[in-house]
Amino acid sequence: MSKSIGSTGLRWLWLAVAVLIVDLASKFWVVKNFRLGESVDWLPFFNFYYVRNYGAAFSSFMGQRWALAAVAITITIVLMVMMYRTAATAKWSNIAFALIIGGALGNLFDRLYHGFVVDFFDFFIGDWHYPTFNVADCAICIGAVMVVLEGFIFSKKEKKTA
Repeated sequence: MSKSIGSTGLRWLWLAVAVLIVDLASKFWVVKNFRLGESVDWLPFFNFYYVRNYGAAFSSFMGQRWALAAVAITITIVLMVMMYRTAATAKWSNIAFALIIGGALGNLFDRLYHGFVVDFFDFFIGDWHYPTFNVADCAICIGAVMVVLEGFIFSKKEKKTA
């Protein structure tokens, strides 16, 4: 018995597409309007700062372009299977999965097209700077936090009703 796409979590893939579009558009804007290494002050604790990340989070796995691409593709496939197996009404899970997929595809595009990921959000306090990141990274982190919270929040609710 096959399910209709509309009844599965795949119905939420529009969010992954939206994340991908916003991520790619923001990176395109940065590449076209900034020189590599250029920083523009925006707030007392935030700059737009164009850098290239040849690795993954916090510049880990430097130079592992193809391995990181394979990880992004694998994660995308696994999460899409999970979305297919999840009801469309399970909004929290599907939103989390879609955010992660959109972010993974945004950074995958960069790795395959440029050979690096375009980062530009620079938060800092005094001389301390958080590692520079982008819209895709935000979506991945928000989605991952949602998955973790779901494990704590919803599993406790299920235990109370059991």
